[in-house]
Amino acid sequence: MKAQNRIFKMILAALFFALAYVLPFLTGQIPKIGAMLCPMHLPVLLCGFICGWAWGLTVGALVPLVRSLTLGMPIFFPMAVCMALELATYGVVAGLMYKAFPRRKLFIYCSLITAMIAGRLVWGTGMFVCMAIRGGGFTFSAFVAGAFVNAIPGIAVQIALVPVLVMVAERLKVLRIQE
Repeated sequence: MKAQNRIFKMILAALFFALAYVLPFLTGQIPKIGAMLCPMHLPVLLCGFICGWAWGLTVGALVPLVRSLTLGMPIFFPMAVCMALELATYGVVAGLMYKAFPRRKLFIYCSLITAMIAGRLVWGTGMFVCMAIRGGGFTFSAFVAGAFVNAIPGIAVQIALVPVLVMVAERLKVLRIQE
């Protein structure tokens, strides 16, 4: 049974990877809207919740780097590197928090919001370090604008969709694989 669970997790993780790779194409013609909606974040968060922290980490870390290397978007340094850190954090924190908390709606929201805050803090730290390496600066106002103000539509979509999709997965018994 454990081998089947591992294979099922791998298949789901591959699905989430593919979704995270493809979803930015929907907003790619208007980069500003894509940056606001954060299309790669949804599949990575779901992967952390459904497949667990290890797959969430893997998918989150790889998707921005693979997109950058194959498509040139996002730009590899500093954007793809910092996004990889952010999305990996999303996947890890969502998976660990979801596993640690009781299976109630409130705790799904707590896990999600904690993952979103942790990921954005890691992104800001990564941008600060990468921009220092590059010889430029990354100010606190740039962090607030990039992590929160400009991302309000994406944050709203994540808060609206992720818990609902996790609850649907719970009802469909998909989440038994994480145990």
